[in-house]
Amino acid sequence: MNIKYSLVLVILFFTSLVKAQSVLTQEEAVKLALENNYDIKIANNAVEVAENNTSILNSGYLPTLTGSAGATYNLDNNESEFSDGRPNTVLNGAESDRYNASLSLNYTIFDGLGRQYNYKSLKEQYQLSELQARETIENTVIQLFSVYYNVSQSLENVSALEETLKISKDRLVRAEYQFEYGQNTKLGVLNAEVDIVNDSINLINSKQQLKNSKRDLNVVLGDVLQDDFTVEIEVDFTLQFKKDSLFEKAKTRNIALLQTEKNIAISQLSIKSNRSAYLPTLGLVGTYGWNKNNNNAVSFVAVSTNTGLSAGLNLSWNIFDGGSTITRVRNAKINLETQQLQKDNILISITREFNNVWDDFTNKLEIYNLQENSIVTAQNNFNRTQEKYKIGQVNSIEFRQAQLNLLNAELSKNQAKFSAKLAELNLLQLSGELLNISF
Repeated sequence: MNIKYSLVLVILFFTSLVKAQSVLTQEEAVKLALENNYDIKIANNAVEVAENNTSILNSGYLPTLTGSAGATYNLDNNESEFSDGRPNTVLNGAESDRYNASLSLNYTIFDGLGRQYNYKSLKEQYQLSELQARETIENTVIQLFSVYYNVSQSLENVSALEETLKISKDRLVRAEYQFEYGQNTKLGVLNAEVDIVNDSINLINSKQQLKNSKRDLNVVLGDVLQDDFTVEIEVDFTLQFKKDSLFEKAKTRNIALLQTEKNIAISQLSIKSNRSAYLPTLGLVGTYGWNKNNNNAVSFVAVSTNTGLSAGLNLSWNIFDGGSTITRVRNAKINLETQQLQKDNILISITREFNNVWDDFTNKLEIYNLQENSIVTAQNNFNRTQEKYKIGQVNSIEFRQAQLNLLNAELSKNQAKFSAKLAELNLLQLSGELLNISF
């Protein structure tokens, strides 16, 4: 019975441990960020507002219909004198009331094509807001993986430091045995103890860095991870484009360039919209009304009710508005020229930045490959030094140096791996391909 109970406790312990350390894959991290990141949510709301603005309800093409109604009550004292010689009539407290209701229709038939250009501009604004949302998503993905790889690197660093501390503890045990049997001095024991303290401090700092990185990652994900988690430490370099083809994509799909092109289109429509003020405006008006008057006793008509329909056309032409339209057109042309200059400047910047990011990626990838080879060398050197240390052919200082060389090689390799991957993602973002890859 006790054995069964113990087995149940062990199973529950390992089940809770596995649950607490669930692996957050890169694909899951991207999905959570797209669903819960607050910057992305705000950007999506801006897109929704822009989409609402492109509705026919905001176009100016629909007529306006206005209803109005009113009532008036009068209480009068009236004294009437008749020209035919009848006696004067005095009426005090004479009551009368009037009621009215109407529906008025206004519709702009022609406004110089201004609303047509404004409506097209709203559609361009909507597409611009989509590009701005895409930029937010791309920046968030880069931020996500920057933090995600910090967690991955911290995990590998912790593992390397734990192994280093384990080796240092084994070395202390060996040094104590050697000192106890007179094969070594006390200095060997003291050196081992100092190295254990240093390794322990490094491990504590690395574990704290891991906790901080996990918290940073959870913030990017919208604070949706309540339990402890771990992440993937393996990365794949998926870049399949050659430099020339990728550069051509950067000149056509770069997000900053696409936004500038949309601003140019909006500026062109702004010029046409402002020019529409030179043309006349033709409008249609129509009214259906109802009026009822309940007159007092001295009136010739006791009750009158009127209903009627009226319609008409209004033509207005602002022949000269003091020059404000001319100023708006001139400023719109200058703004268009500014947007075109910005596009040319962005193209120059893209060329420079692409070459810089490409070189940065290739250099970091080469460094990573060198670090991987360095790990093999450092591991072989440590293994041989450890064997010689066990048989007394090298001292503790030489052994410690080989141990530190291996640790530094592992830490450098970890940093090089994730730096190269981030450089690849930055290159894909610059080329407009970041959201087209599989994570």
